[in-house]
Amino acid sequence: MHLVFVFGTLKEGFPNFHVNQGARVPGEFVTVDRFPLYLVGERCSPWLVHSAGEGHQVAGQVFQVDDAALSLMDQLERVGEPDGYVRASIEVELRGASRGAPRSVFAYLKPPAQFTLADVRHGPLAEYALDHAALYRSRV
Repeated sequence: MHLVFVFGTLKEGFPNFHVNQGARVPGEFVTVDRFPLYLVGERCSPWLVHSAGEGHQVAGQVFQVDDAALSLMDQLERVGEPDGYVRASIEVELRGASRGAPRSVFAYLKPPAQFTLADVRHGPLAEYALDHAALYRSRV
């Protein structure tokens, strides 16, 4: 089993949640490190840029997934494709007063080389919210 931090369209109640076949870990989580989160391009896709130390601590949800569910997420996020995300290990913690120990999780990050400020529609953001999801346009 794997833990995956989702910060955008794979969150519960968001446009690509149907692809997320994991079991949600209770609570809201934030990244331990700060990362830049932007809405990018005509599709207003949420990009968490792999530039730790920039941006904000980003809020999201954590899901426990098996190999098959992780593979579906990898396909959606185009892992291995030239324009795809990279699945990387980061640390998150519970948001709030009783945070507890950080957890190591997978997250889908965009390489900085793919990012240009000219493509940014919104951000940097601390959280991808439903009003951001309303701007999102699926590939299909």
